[in-house]
Amino acid sequence: MLGSLWSFLKRHKKKCLVLGTFLGGVYLLGKYGQKKIREIQEREAAEYIAQARRQYHFESNQRTCNMTVLSMLPTLRDALMHQLNSESLTSLLKNRPANKLEIWEDLKIISFTRSIVAVYSTCMLVVLLRVQLNIIGGYIYLDNAALCKNGTTALAPPEVQQQYLSSIQHLLGDGLTELITIVKQAVHKVFGSISLKHTLSLLELEQKVKDIREVVEHKDSDQIACHSPLCHYLMPDEENPLATQACGLTERDIATIKLLNETRDMLESPDFSTVLSTCLNRGFSRLLDNMAEFFRPTEKDLSQNGSVNSLSSVSLPLAKIIPIINGQIHSVCSETPSHFVQDLLMMEQVKDFAANVYEAFSTPQQLEK
Repeated sequence: MLGSLWSFLKRHKKKCLVLGTFLGGVYLLGKYGQKKIREIQEREAAEYIAQARRQYHFESNQRTCNMTVLSMLPTLRDALMHQLNSESLTSLLKNRPANKLEIWEDLKIISFTRSIVAVYSTCMLVVLLRVQLNIIGGYIYLDNAALCKNGTTALAPPEVQQQYLSSIQHLLGDGLTELITIVKQAVHKVFGSISLKHTLSLLELEQKVKDIREVVEHKDSDQIACHSPLCHYLMPDEENPLATQACGLTERDIATIKLLNETRDMLESPDFSTVLSTCLNRGFSRLLDNMAEFFRPTEKDLSQNGSVNSLSSVSLPLAKIIPIINGQIHSVCSETPSHFVQDLLMMEQVKDFAANVYEAFSTPQQLEK
């Protein structure tokens, strides 16, 4: 039997060698294929885990954004009430002063200015914090994932985070003061000549607010078309105190300046301008919705006019509208989640924009910039 097999192999030596080589190749190719499949599966699993980890970190970051906005609203409200102190004027009016009409005129301007600035600044705060916290959140994710080039140097160490996030104080300080000045001028232009006895319907009031917005948001001829004219109030000019130090900058200062410049680029993008504009439209719409409660037709109005359009049929003297608009700041800048703030925080455009910012700054390619 063995002899016959040996004779067969000798007669078909070349064929057996070819067959053996082929079978060996198939075996090795199979092993190589299995190895590659394992590598692909492991890589896909690692990418899935990394994506899940990044998604979890992003969602956690958005909750932090919401909590930060709510925690800063009392500071914003106090700053507004300090600079636009209508309460002192109402106290004076209780004493029936001789210059009563003059005080009423001041109260008219301050009341409208205060609530309109409250809408502007709250919307700005929501969108600006979304940008800042998602930029820094992206860098923190990269740091936590140990993706730094040298494996040790953090992209955003705590001291850089603190220095960078402190730039929000511009909006609550000098930026807010400048915004108040511009809005007050616009309010005076629109309401200055209107008598306290003049009546306005809700539709007419809405048009007056639009007129004020057009003045405030008007772009000068030298402004870039895609930039929001409101960016100036969000961050200081590019010649910030850190950048003016020609020498002696620490690594922390350089890292902070880089973050600030990246933030400025984001604020000057068309996407930011669109999102901020959408927030402002929603914010002013909610403000007027709050005011609408005071323009409801009475039973007398309904009996006299039958079916009426409450937006245009009910008119109130400006003197009665003033205390209504004056009190809106407590709804707009409420640290407890009011409808106004909730609307802004839950807007899909804001969420999508935040996701895009986080995506841009949490990918390894960001390290190469």
